[in-house]
Amino acid sequence: MSGEQDELTKLLGRIADSLERIAPPAPAPADIASADAFIWRPSPPGLQPVSAVNRVDMVLLKGIDRARDLLIENTERFARGLPANNALLWGARGMGKSSLIKASHATVNQTLIADGARPLKLVEIHREDVETLPVLMALIRDVPERFLIFCDDLSFDFDDTSYKSLKAVLEGGIEGRPDNTLFYATSNRRHLLPRDMMENERSTAINPSEAVEEKVSLSDRFGLWLGFHKCSQDEYLDMIRGYAGHFGLDVVPETVERDALEWATTRGSRSGRVAWQFIQDLAGRLGVPLKAAR
Repeated sequence: MSGEQDELTKLLGRIADSLERIAPPAPAPADIASADAFIWRPSPPGLQPVSAVNRVDMVLLKGIDRARDLLIENTERFARGLPANNALLWGARGMGKSSLIKASHATVNQTLIADGARPLKLVEIHREDVETLPVLMALIRDVPERFLIFCDDLSFDFDDTSYKSLKAVLEGGIEGRPDNTLFYATSNRRHLLPRDMMENERSTAINPSEAVEEKVSLSDRFGLWLGFHKCSQDEYLDMIRGYAGHFGLDVVPETVERDALEWATTRGSRSGRVAWQFIQDLAGRLGVPLKAAR
């Protein structure tokens, strides 16, 4: 009998060792002090520090003054431990939605550092990794720093059910969103779902209103909605002048404005992104590196 027990004990030991080898590794503790911005990598779970964030200076973001003021105020309240809302920045392409989030993070951190407070951490999560948000939040839940989690170009298609995970994480889960995290997202879609998907739900569901409501309720988890619309010609030219002055490009204003309008016409739109692309082309033709003028 004793021999059988010994064999059973050895067998159980081998099974335990095998399970330990195939089990996913525990999330590595992040060196939060190493940077103010990170990218979430879900496999293996961890935060990758970003030494230099690809961002545009706040002064260069034109035509979005109201959205700028509201987002900075909301971000600073959260960074100081006060109530704040998850934010959805939606609307026209290339109008500075993601740029505003990154610029707001930098602006708020300048104020916090000047006051001797802890800087706010920015964590970017890719759209395809949204389902791993619970793992990320578990990793940072008990960290003293505060985290702004940012997802760019968030949207969901017909057969995508990961939006349910996001709903639960933002508001509805049993644990709820950690007090030290806030979620910002950008999207070209106001309700994060394509219009034809919502219309299909209405036409095929037994109770159309309930079917659509269940999907639209995702955007309700964002307490702050900021809309971005196509810019006017004057706003577009204001962006061009702002960039040219910021980078010290020695140009004739009338000529640059004419060329900038022609550039926008060839692309069929006016936006902050189109203005930046024109400035890059202009600086290249002038042989001028794009460094801020001092």
